[in-house]
Amino acid sequence: MKKTGSLLGYIVLYFTGYAQFNDTTHYFLNYAATGTLNKADNGHSYVLNNALAFEVNKKNVSFNSSSNYIYGESQSGVINNDFTSGFNFDLFRTVRTWYYWGLASYTSSYSLNIRNQFQTGAGIGYNAVRKSNAELVISDGILFETSNLYNPVPGKSVYVTARNSLRIKYRWVIKNLVTIDGMHFWQPALNDISNYIIRSTGNLSVSLNKWLSLTSSVTYNRFTETHRENLLINFGLTFQKYF
Repeated sequence: MKKTGSLLGYIVLYFTGYAQFNDTTHYFLNYAATGTLNKADNGHSYVLNNALAFEVNKKNVSFNSSSNYIYGESQSGVINNDFTSGFNFDLFRTVRTWYYWGLASYTSSYSLNIRNQFQTGAGIGYNAVRKSNAELVISDGILFETSNLYNPVPGKSVYVTARNSLRIKYRWVIKNLVTIDGMHFWQPALNDISNYIIRSTGNLSVSLNKWLSLTSSVTYNRFTETHRENLLINFGLTFQKYF
């Protein structure tokens, strides 16, 4: 497993958050620039991360788009050269308990041995908890995936598969001071449960004011088709803006 963390230094600007939408606030813009630096007598490494996201939230529909690029090197060479981009939409009925969703995404990941990967799909979601200080969302659906891999098993450099996609998303705000949130995916192939993808992110933030927080986060990805996984640990600042 490749693990990215900081030992002696960490440079982070982390722009993320949950927009607080109302009748006049419908848009959220999110930019993240993070970096890790590890330097010692016997070597050094660094990782730079840039992310951009935009969200539109209306009465019966919401739209989200995001892009993320991670690049890292150590003395042994490149350790991360990973790019992801995608968009998704949610369609709601009269009440927002149940909803329909659709998505399309693209991934290229050196650390996971993915040359190109496209996913499209749709499904249903359930807002199990929806309060001003707490949120729990569970969704499930079917994805169709096309992948082109680095160093693949012979005969499997390019393949097409269908996956089930289970997502759990949560947020808990404690006394408007501490926020715990995360999003976790499990995506097994329909014809082989041992072929699966895990995408997991968790955050802990302590609010300094309404737009600035101290944040720590952990991101983990695993792709069994290439027998690769990565882990990124962040500490820094969170800036959020909605309008």
